Amino acid sequence: MTKRLILMRHAKSGWDDPTLDDHERTLTDRGKRGALAIGKWLAVNEFAPDVVLSSTSTRTRETLNGLVESIGEQTVEFQDSLYLAPPGRMLARLQERAEQTVLMLAHNPGTAALAEGLVKGAVEHAKFRQHPSASTTVLEFDLEFWRDIQPSSGQLIGFVTPADLQV
Repeated sequence: MTKRLILMRHAKSGWDDPTLDDHERTLTDRGKRGALAIGKWLAVNEFAPDVVLSSTSTRTRETLNGLVESIGEQTVEFQDSLYLAPPGRMLARLQERAEQTVLMLAHNPGTAALAEGLVKGAVEHAKFRQHPSASTTVLEFDLEFWRDIQPSSGQLIGFVTPADLQV
C-alpha cells in the first residue's frame, strides 16, 4: 500500500504591520500569487489530499484559501500544535492519521527539516533544504499505516517553489 505526504510551507507573508502578532501575519500579494500557483500545480499533477492538517496561523489559512481555488474544498483540520512546530511534533501528528494522502501546511524550519528527514536519497533542487515560502514536497511511502513511517524512506515525487512556476 502507498501513502502520500504533501508537505507545504505557507506562502510569502509580510512584516508590514508591526502591531500584528506573528501568528496573525498575512500573505503579501506575491504570497497570494504563489499559493494560487502551487494550487494549480497540485491540481495538474493530481496531488489532491484526503485531508489537510494546517497550522492555525493567518498566513497558513490564507495559503490554504489560494490552494482551494484549484484543488477544491478539502477536509481541513486546523491544529494549534502545528504553529511553528518542530519536525518531531509534525511527524507525531502525521502518525496519528489514517488517510491515504495528507497535506501538511506549516512553517519553517519544521517543514524543511521534516522533508529532509523523510526523503530517501539526495534531492537535486537547489532550494530543497531551504524550503522557501510556499515550497511544496510530495513524498510517497510504501506502508499501510502512517505510524510505521521511518526516516529516509520517502520517494520524492515532486518538489516545487513558486519561483519554479515563474510566479
